[in-house]
Amino acid sequence: MKKSAYAQAGVDYTKIEPFKHAMIAAGRQTITFPNKRDVFINSDVLHAHGGVFEYRGTEKHMWCNTQEGLGNKNWIAEWMYQFSGEGKTYYDAIAIDAALMAVNDVIAQGAMPVVYTDEVAAGDSEWFADEKRAEDLARGFLQVCKEAGMALPAGESPALKYLVKAEPPVKSAPSLSGCVTAIIAPTSRLITGKNLAIGDAIIGVASSGVHANGISLVIKKALELPEKFMTKLPGGTTLGAETLIPTRSYVNLVETLLDNGVGIHALLPGTGSGVSKIAFDNRPATYRIHTWTNVPPLMQFMRSIGVSLEDCLKTFNWGVGYYIFLPRSEVTKTLELGRAAGYDLLEVGQVEEGERQVVFEPESITLPPPGE
Repeated sequence: MKKSAYAQAGVDYTKIEPFKHAMIAAGRQTITFPNKRDVFINSDVLHAHGGVFEYRGTEKHMWCNTQEGLGNKNWIAEWMYQFSGEGKTYYDAIAIDAALMAVNDVIAQGAMPVVYTDEVAAGDSEWFADEKRAEDLARGFLQVCKEAGMALPAGESPALKYLVKAEPPVKSAPSLSGCVTAIIAPTSRLITGKNLAIGDAIIGVASSGVHANGISLVIKKALELPEKFMTKLPGGTTLGAETLIPTRSYVNLVETLLDNGVGIHALLPGTGSGVSKIAFDNRPATYRIHTWTNVPPLMQFMRSIGVSLEDCLKTFNWGVGYYIFLPRSEVTKTLELGRAAGYDLLEVGQVEEGERQVVFEPESITLPPPGE
């Protein structure tokens, strides 16, 4: 069959359509997930043009939207798929990462996710034609939507020949992003961070690994190694596989704490700026970290190949994926609830009067606020 003029120009819908169908099929399986939060999806409108939904509960409520992109992490998935010989696409994990970048941010306001819309923008139509990769991505989105309690009613998958171009030796790697809509019901669950106070305890929640932050540094250092992403770490896993461990969801943790009336003053995803991000609030305060959790193998490896401790602490989550700031009177209850929900929680420090900085006692280093 002769290609259309549009296909010859770089956008071949015959190659993109199977991908769209896989995503729509996955999306249809998610439409009841937000019902537990009294949000219902109109099942007659499930396509790329938009999702229609309504709140049927009785609580006074608010909505919260967060838009986030994945960044460069799926470039590593493409490298592994292309060069490792494993035959794995890793795109089920990549879908989880892409969605949780927005989800883990939105819950910091006390908002529970109910709708997610994604965009997968590739530099060529051929990327969409790989059925195995498409099925893995769709399966990953289905999994993360179920875990987070949200629906995937719509999405976008453009081929942007003139805009998206992967860095060699990877042939093609799309940009992944998405928007999550979340509900705050009742409105008393809104968390603004305004209540953050001197004397607050800081609870750290263990990460599953690097999540999706500091990936550009990982790529740069990996490409300098003889075996690249197939470099074996001390535990026996490869650098690529360790990096591609999916991000952890903290939805169930936050929802459990809110359901049980814990007086949370602030929530903070352990994302960009690493440990220094603990000093996220603009008001003067010293965040003294006296205890820490285990440091993931990938981050230990970055230190072993010459990345400075300060750079590591200002880049990676260093083993903590989420922070909870609350009155000391709430610590015991929070630790018990969080551990019962399946999370590893640890009281890592406290908020003190002083200059805005993070005093990281486990490594005897003081970090400036993020961006400084």
